[in-house]
Amino acid sequence: MIDDLLIETLAYGGAGIGRHQGKAIFVPYTAPGDRVRCRVVREKKRYVVGELVRLEVPSDRRRTPPCPVYGVCGGCQWQHMPYAEQARWKERIFSEALRRGCGTEGPFLPLAKTDGEWGYRSRVQFKCGQSAGAFVMGFYRRGSHSVVNIEHCPIAAAPINKALGLFRNWLPGAPRPDSISQVEMAVDDENGVRATVHCLEAAAEDLGAYLAPLAEEAGLSLFLQSGRKDSLMRVRGDDNLWIRPLAGSDLRLGYGPGGFAQVNLEQNRELVRSVRKAAGLTGRERVLDLFCGMGNFSVPLALDAEEVVGVEGYPPSIARARKNAAANGVSNANFLVMEAEGAVSALSRDRAFDLVVLDPPRTGAFGVTGELLSARPKNILYVSCDPPTLARDLAPLLRGGYELRWSRPFDLFPQTYHVESVTLLTRRP
Repeated sequence: MIDDLLIETLAYGGAGIGRHQGKAIFVPYTAPGDRVRCRVVREKKRYVVGELVRLEVPSDRRRTPPCPVYGVCGGCQWQHMPYAEQARWKERIFSEALRRGCGTEGPFLPLAKTDGEWGYRSRVQFKCGQSAGAFVMGFYRRGSHSVVNIEHCPIAAAPINKALGLFRNWLPGAPRPDSISQVEMAVDDENGVRATVHCLEAAAEDLGAYLAPLAEEAGLSLFLQSGRKDSLMRVRGDDNLWIRPLAGSDLRLGYGPGGFAQVNLEQNRELVRSVRKAAGLTGRERVLDLFCGMGNFSVPLALDAEEVVGVEGYPPSIARARKNAAANGVSNANFLVMEAEGAVSALSRDRAFDLVVLDPPRTGAFGVTGELLSARPKNILYVSCDPPTLARDLAPLLRGGYELRWSRPFDLFPQTYHVESVTLLTRRP
């Protein structure tokens, strides 16, 4: 047990950090200025992971979390701090991660804050299970696979919370409720709601027959999934949800079940606006969009470029991107089913790209950096959801002839430590 530990700073991952006997002590759910008592959970040579036992003296940078299961559910890490404090630390942690990880001093632009810290999530995965013989639906308990039963999630969009209430009523009476592991819900910019129920294959047919009339009456699109994404089965409703990535524009992009869209639709518009402005296209450029998905960046950039090539390894996303381009009258975007690694080299042989845009998953795009250094596009725009992998991937590019023009964090995930970012690199002469 460690007594009277002063929390001095915050770490990427959300924990507060204090020091005791020369070691850093990481304690989740604490804030700078707290004095706490904590239990040692895991001890390493240079640091200790602790568990908060008692808040001895609370920091003046605290607030009462509004969620009744905060700290039990593993979803949010920073509800106990006011949003302004969260934003200040996100900005600081992001810049420190890049300084340490790739030795850059920036420039770092201010965090793009959100106007809505609650009710922003447009996609949520609700876990399902049995507890004492009763059906429960909510989120995994922190550090486990047992389900915390919830009635409302304060960071989920209102239509999702409404649908959560419906499924909480429906599923206990469904055939084989014990076969249901998860319900994924998503809402779009037009308030359409889609639910995908994950269940055992043996129960899918009966479950679909039971839920179909209920979903139809509620106006929900409904899908069942009994394994990998290729097991998706439509029960009723439209395949697509629709997002509007450009504010004040009629541009409309659809994405199907199993596809990807940012969870914060309003902040996604700010992200797309920033990428489009940073690209500075004049209508003469050739652009490569790696990890393009359904065209979130590709289609808006095609409005300003001579040609855009989008690359993605998931075939349904490419099929959707092609339809999105056609539906919006965009004829200068070409979408290819390819893995990102190898795409830069293969597609640069006949004509170089002026701009390469990357929006990889959390694991980053380190395997692409060597190809970028060989192809040497004039500009690179790296959209990242993970500062450590961003710093790792930027390091060889900065050593290999690129200059960091600026990097800016975007807050798409209030109440958590997560941060999105856009980084602009320009090839040095």
